[in-house]
Amino acid sequence: MNENLQNLDSKKERIIELTKALNDASSAYYGGREEIISNFEWDSMFDELLALEKETSFSLPDSPTKNTGSDEGGSNRDAHEFPALSLAKTKKISELQDWAGNRDIYLSYKLDGLTLVLTYDNGSLVRILTRGNGIVGKNITFLKDSISGFPLNINYKGHMVVRGEATISYTDFEYINALFEDEDDKFANPRNLASGTLSLDDPDKVRERRVCFNAFTLVHIDDDIKDWGERMDFLKKSGFVTVEYTRCNSETLPAMIEEYTRKVENGVMDIPVDGLVICYADNDYAMSGSVTGHHATRAGLAFKWADVSAFSKLRYIEWSCAASTISPVAVFESVELEGTNVSRASLCNISEMERLGIGDECTVEVIKANKIIPKCISVRDSSGHFTVPDTCPVCGSPTRIVVSPRSGTKTLQCINPDCSAKQGKKFTRFVSKSGMDIDGLSVQTMLKFMNMGFIREFDDIYDLKAHSDRIRELDGFGDKSVDNMLGSIEKSRQVKAVNFIYALCIPMIGSDAGKKLVGSLGFDGFIERLETGTGFDDIDGIGPERSTQITTWYHDDRNRDMLRRLLDKVEILEGNPVDNAGGSLNGLTFVITGDVHTFRNRDEFKAYVESRGGKVAGSVSGKTTFLVNNDVDSMSSKNKKAKELGVPIISEDEFIDRFGK
Repeated sequence: MNENLQNLDSKKERIIELTKALNDASSAYYGGREEIISNFEWDSMFDELLALEKETSFSLPDSPTKNTGSDEGGSNRDAHEFPALSLAKTKKISELQDWAGNRDIYLSYKLDGLTLVLTYDNGSLVRILTRGNGIVGKNITFLKDSISGFPLNINYKGHMVVRGEATISYTDFEYINALFEDEDDKFANPRNLASGTLSLDDPDKVRERRVCFNAFTLVHIDDDIKDWGERMDFLKKSGFVTVEYTRCNSETLPAMIEEYTRKVENGVMDIPVDGLVICYADNDYAMSGSVTGHHATRAGLAFKWADVSAFSKLRYIEWSCAASTISPVAVFESVELEGTNVSRASLCNISEMERLGIGDECTVEVIKANKIIPKCISVRDSSGHFTVPDTCPVCGSPTRIVVSPRSGTKTLQCINPDCSAKQGKKFTRFVSKSGMDIDGLSVQTMLKFMNMGFIREFDDIYDLKAHSDRIRELDGFGDKSVDNMLGSIEKSRQVKAVNFIYALCIPMIGSDAGKKLVGSLGFDGFIERLETGTGFDDIDGIGPERSTQITTWYHDDRNRDMLRRLLDKVEILEGNPVDNAGGSLNGLTFVITGDVHTFRNRDEFKAYVESRGGKVAGSVSGKTTFLVNNDVDSMSSKNKKAKELGVPIISEDEFIDRFGK
């Protein structure tokens, strides 16, 4: 065999290898599982595959250069009315300008989520499909009440198809991911969390994840709206959340790209963005293009930022405890990366450190993934071996290395079940609006303060001012943000009794139970019963089980001491005991679900019911009098349960007709 044939065979083998690696990574990416490779590695391998296929004229049928995404298996799969094709991509602004030519275009963000296609007929949402493989997608219409960003009903009565991206914000991602104690249950990024969330069968769990739909194109409408921007304006006016978009041309495009990019680099965007998109203003012209592979030639062109990397000398590894996991963070000499100074990047776990070859001393190569998140992608000049700490940085208890039976990933964990860092849910509840209502203390911020020794118990939050100088020196903490946080803490020193009881995180005692306790006893009476051990089972709605939970909680020395310290630092605004036993809704129990339109939100609706003596429950049972749902014919789990039990389902308007407002 001559040398040319050997080279050709070698290139074909590489094509087969790259195709498998990229398809495996794509399956994990679209399936909401842990990422196998980074976006940086994906782009590099994809570009190599594309070049080899072009050079050899050889490709496999399942090549990722020809496919749009995952081929979702399972039931409830429907064909797309209009194929959801992917866009060709470039990293060169000049190629975007060439594509635009002398035509007006629109620039918008390319969001990093899960593409959904919504269909409306006669003014109602009738179908939601995932993109799937672009030809067939999974029908998830049953989740229509669990995703925000689009209306269930619109004024337009014709046939309409809308395509958009379902996303989870970085803020919500950090909050939700911190609630998973098992490392295998955590998600690598907001995109994976969105994908995994929309594969759930429980609409209530999906709703808790705060998925938002962002329309990025009006695929079809019976009316003749020719301009792409006017079509997007129509969606906005109809109640859709849309991507940001700006009209421009090839001449003004570079400046507009710089403006859009700056917003991402400066952290203005809280939703994940992995590039930009241009499309023709003339929708008829855009629709007249041909299809090459799985790309529509005139539908649009995606722009991906070329990753800029920098090398820096590793200073040390910082180990931070979050929930049960202690994660490594590379701290290196500060380098400027895409307009900002970067000196820290997560290393994820011990397995990733081993894969990269992190040593006692080494030089790390760092990028900002999607212009935001610092990430180590390679290591050079490594010597020695990193040291795994044998004690937890928060509580000082022994640690252990745990190997996941599913993925084989090695993580470091604290063995102390009472470690403060494992109480993320409790601290989140303590500072929530229903609790002490303290802004500026996210789960990640509190975990950072725990790892620095600033917070161990709830009451330590009220002593954070003593650490303000050190906090101001931390990445991401400017003077204004620190002042706002400390101001919010001071403001929370005056708190309503119900909010305070909720914030204590007593098992089985939420806001409703807190209202019953304060309404019956007043706050001083509540504290008196705690101290005397009298119990609370005589209070309507509390009962023996909840009473036992309260007294058991108080008999724990740690809880009792923390409560006493808190009472020295806050002032309880008790309010008057509630007396609504003779209200117009006395004896009635409601479950409220879905969107509301007359009341500002469901909390206001709930407060109205309770102010008139009624009760509001979270789930449908035999004790439910009415289920209130504006989508009476919904196939949600609550509607199904109500029908099984014979509970009447009424709309918000019917509620008002019957009971007033």
